[in-house]
Amino acid sequence: EIHVKEPIEKEVNPHLLPGELLLCEASTVYKYVQEDGSNRGTCGKLVCTNFKISFLDDDSASDDNEPQFKNKIVGENDITLQCVDQIYGVYDEKKKLLTGQLRKYPETLIIYCKDLRVFNFCLRYTKEEEVKRIVSGIVHHSQTPKLLKRLFLFSYASAAPNNTDGRNQTVMFETLEDWRDELERTKGNVKYKAVTTNEGYRVSEKLPLYFVVPICISEESILKYEGRGIPIWCWSCHNGAALLKMSSFPKEQDDSTSQMQKAFLDGIYKTISKPPYELLRMDDLSSSLPSLQDIQTAYTRFKQLFLIDNSTDFWATDVKWFSLLESTNWLEIIRRVLKKAIEVAECLEIQHTNVLLIEENATDLCCVISSLVQVMMDSYSRTKSGFQSLIQKEWVIGGHSFLDRCNHLHKSEKEEAPVFLLLLNCVWQLVQQYPAAFEFTETYLTVLSDSLYVPIFSTFFFNSQYQRDTNKSGESLKTQSGPFRFLTVWDWSVQFDPKALAFLNNPLYAEKPKPDRSQRKTARFKHQRQLSLPLTQAKPSTKRGFFREETDHLIKNILGKRIGKFINSSDEPPNSLREFYDSWHSKPVDYHGLLLPCIDGPEIKVWAQRYLRWIPEAQLHGGGTIATAAKILDLMEEVQSLQVKMDEEHSQAVSGDVHSVPLLRNSARLSSLFPFALLQRQSVKPALPTSTWKDLEDEDDLVKRDDEFVDLSGDML
Repeated sequence: EIHVKEPIEKEVNPHLLPGELLLCEASTVYKYVQEDGSNRGTCGKLVCTNFKISFLDDDSASDDNEPQFKNKIVGENDITLQCVDQIYGVYDEKKKLLTGQLRKYPETLIIYCKDLRVFNFCLRYTKEEEVKRIVSGIVHHSQTPKLLKRLFLFSYASAAPNNTDGRNQTVMFETLEDWRDELERTKGNVKYKAVTTNEGYRVSEKLPLYFVVPICISEESILKYEGRGIPIWCWSCHNGAALLKMSSFPKEQDDSTSQMQKAFLDGIYKTISKPPYELLRMDDLSSSLPSLQDIQTAYTRFKQLFLIDNSTDFWATDVKWFSLLESTNWLEIIRRVLKKAIEVAECLEIQHTNVLLIEENATDLCCVISSLVQVMMDSYSRTKSGFQSLIQKEWVIGGHSFLDRCNHLHKSEKEEAPVFLLLLNCVWQLVQQYPAAFEFTETYLTVLSDSLYVPIFSTFFFNSQYQRDTNKSGESLKTQSGPFRFLTVWDWSVQFDPKALAFLNNPLYAEKPKPDRSQRKTARFKHQRQLSLPLTQAKPSTKRGFFREETDHLIKNILGKRIGKFINSSDEPPNSLREFYDSWHSKPVDYHGLLLPCIDGPEIKVWAQRYLRWIPEAQLHGGGTIATAAKILDLMEEVQSLQVKMDEEHSQAVSGDVHSVPLLRNSARLSSLFPFALLQRQSVKPALPTSTWKDLEDEDDLVKRDDEFVDLSGDML
């Protein structure tokens, strides 16, 4: 039985962007959620354009419960074609993956999105001809390989008026001056120089137009092997040590070529190991970190935990959450990447050693590690404009293959890997461990990850600066000549209005105070650390604690075995690294100095906001971090209003600040999934199977135990 609202009497038309064309549509489509065994849905129209798949109902035009955080480009019921992950059809209650030409058309269409939304569309009451058109259209336009120029990016760029200045204080690194300014900012201009050797892309199409190398490197050396074997500068530490990256030579070469390349590399290493340069440490990331294939496999397994069709599926997986989570290996990969970044930071900070990261093209894991190290060591990279400039420098201009890694053109799944998403996951670990150190919020990171699939911005839709520049020039669709004017994702006003933009800024960011030597020690914040599991075996506590010998088998199975792999980890850090890590964590945190993530055991958490935001069963009503934020913002407003009364001369300036933070009234009505979802349907947890209850019969005293530090819900999220 289908419980639905009354079908729409009035015609609802989609809101089309400049350059957006309606391709196909179907009426009397029901969008529904499965709940308690029955299907509840809303009747509407399903449309497909050259930009998105959209569901239109009578609520689309006017919604009384308007969300505070609304995207102006992609609505709640919109799916960009690049955001579609997989499409399934239901035939006689059996799911089948839909690809290519279809002989038979399904009665239900299930769309799984890359931002982890799941849409169920019932086509049982739709006209047969419309079903054929809409299903074929959606599958064709979202799943089949396409040419680059067929992306909506080009249609929008040629039709939309470009009257925005997208820089927003973000350094784009498209000019020689940008690189020289960065060298000067990091005081690296004594030993390194920005070069113009690749102007016209005469060295390599993979290298950026301008980049930085050690002063002693000649132009002939750069030209010899198309930029391979050349150390390229990423960043300089305050003590002069630098972070470098290098593209390696292909491993399978004939002997004479290998000997020549080896001699060339030896010459380069000798040159940059002499004074004034520091000692050099080389790190081949292809051997010390997981492969791109391993990362892709782990993420594919991981995301399945959150692509939930219905309430029953959620509660079925909830019983074995920890074992399912561990089996994906995703959190372990995050831990290994963070550990590698700590190793590099220790070399730069303590050993005063230059670090050279080596990878096949130096555009994947090199980008992850170099970005993480800069976020950890350079407080500028923890501001919003600084972080955006970092992404521009290391990823966009640095030549990360966004087009291939995100598989935007559906040409090759072999090249697909969530490398940029891995970086955002690692940065989120730091943001949630040290929120006051970052000018941006986790909501900022979440919408940045969503923007990977919005093809009106050029930022994440090219493999290199060369590819962008060559496709930027040429004839546009409407005008006979002239370059395309692409938007950059860093102009957030294109997607959000000022009220929503406030959620991207951290109101509790500890801005850098003016130095006062006499007050420096007392001014630092006290670091409140959560208890973490050491990587080495610790002596058992005499108290009745979590790892007490007689701890029941249920808890051991849920957590003990999971954490055991971290305790007895084969890649236990060497003594010097462990001492560096422990020494830093034993001191108060300077939010504008070095930051080291906690990587012990359960300190590595799931990015709850991104992965659980569409699952109503996972929300905490009136709880979660948003409830805390609501109270803090109320308190800030109260303090600011008192300031107005105390200092009437500056009342206008201060009252202006009051409106710079969103007002979250009545936190009890908010959900932990806010701002992406308001209170959603309640879901009643079903009774556990008898066998599960039998296992739990002897565990009724769990809550009475004085466990020292375990918070199951916190670790799960």
